[in-house]
Amino acid sequence: MKSNAILFWCLCAFFTVAAVMYSIWALVGSTTGVVTDPNWGPNIGHIEWVGTLTLGLCAVMFAFLGYYVGKSYQSQGGELPEDRLDANIDDGDPEVGHFSPWSWWPVILAGAASLIVLGVAIGAWIAVIGVVTLLIALVGWTYEYYRGYFAH
Repeated sequence: MKSNAILFWCLCAFFTVAAVMYSIWALVGSTTGVVTDPNWGPNIGHIEWVGTLTLGLCAVMFAFLGYYVGKSYQSQGGELPEDRLDANIDDGDPEVGHFSPWSWWPVILAGAASLIVLGVAIGAWIAVIGVVTLLIALVGWTYEYYRGYFAH
């Protein structure tokens, strides 16, 4: 993670320099005096705000990412398995939860979401059926292990 934080800070510095150079290039303008807009005349000595703000906000985004990843690295209390050269693939494989590969509730949930989108496009009464089906599917998927063969 430390190398990722350094990479993000380097990208922040790059986009900062690019934004400054882009602004300077726009302020200096072209030497030919090409008219870009007949109402305003040559575009010399004006900042082109779209590109400058885009590059500046890219720098801000990478600063946020670099700061977050750097703080996460400091607070984790040691090297992660992904950062060690002698680590195996299984070292960084935590238990992420329990999943139901035989469950039909996600299929019903997807169908309900499709009915809601279809209802927005065609008619509100279809969306109402979709919302009711969505609520039933959410409750069914949430309480799937409270009844039947797999009850806790």
